[in-house]
Amino acid sequence: MIADKLYEEAVKHQGVCVGLDTLEAYFPNYLIEQDAGIDEKLWKFNQKVIDATKDEVACYKVQIACYEAYGLKGLQAYSKTLKYIRDNGKIVIADVKRGDIFSTAKQYAKAHFTGDFEADYITVNTYMGEDAISPYYDYIKNQNKGLFALVKTSNPSGVDLQDVKTKDGKRVYQQMAQKVNEWGSSFRGKCGFSAIGAVVGLTYAEEFENIREDLSHTFLLIPGYGAQGGTGEDIAKIFKKGLCGVVNSSRAIISAHKGIDESENFAQCALDSVIKMKEDIGQWL
Repeated sequence: MIADKLYEEAVKHQGVCVGLDTLEAYFPNYLIEQDAGIDEKLWKFNQKVIDATKDEVACYKVQIACYEAYGLKGLQAYSKTLKYIRDNGKIVIADVKRGDIFSTAKQYAKAHFTGDFEADYITVNTYMGEDAISPYYDYIKNQNKGLFALVKTSNPSGVDLQDVKTKDGKRVYQQMAQKVNEWGSSFRGKCGFSAIGAVVGLTYAEEFENIREDLSHTFLLIPGYGAQGGTGEDIAKIFKKGLCGVVNSSRAIISAHKGIDESENFAQCALDSVIKMKEDIGQWL
């Protein structure tokens, strides 16, 4: 099961996930100066980062919006990036945050679990309820796929809705955590975690204890490390009872070369940042 593979990779690599949220602003000078289309430049950038870091990371997360913004050429680079990661035996999480009614969700499932945009995991917005994610169940069961459902997001205004108290005194995000754990109960691997995971932002690590029991069998995708301010000490609050997720860092890794190395060897800076992140997290495990 995909949850077992991800868990094994996370244990091996201190839960480090590299976010390929690639923008033109991150390109090194040597790439900017090349006479090539945006699709080729995005692809070359990602390929070099993947080649440099693949032996040191648990997985990659690719944010589709960074590629959609460049139109069809951007999506060509997105597709090549997903395939390259998987061809190298690594797990890829497509950060697409899909969430819609049953009939539409069926098409999203087909789009992101098969064909040109096939990924191992995708992120989904489950605040529309179970019928917005149940179309993915067949892919989880029969095609070794997985989901990360939004539970507690790292954006500042998320509290406006997610922290509202319900009539039983719990926060909305706590109830969502219970639902995600419940929905994932049929898809648990040997590691004890389900192929339906949860997104829990590192910027709210102190609140993790409120939902840890509700997510007892739920593996986490944890944004917020690095450029968003999260540290290894924050991770310790989440991992203190054992490793239970992957920690994503994007900008701090893929733009680490800016002002330091603008040559074709820029990806060494990404590797250095990954190793530093592993050490930062590892000291608390």
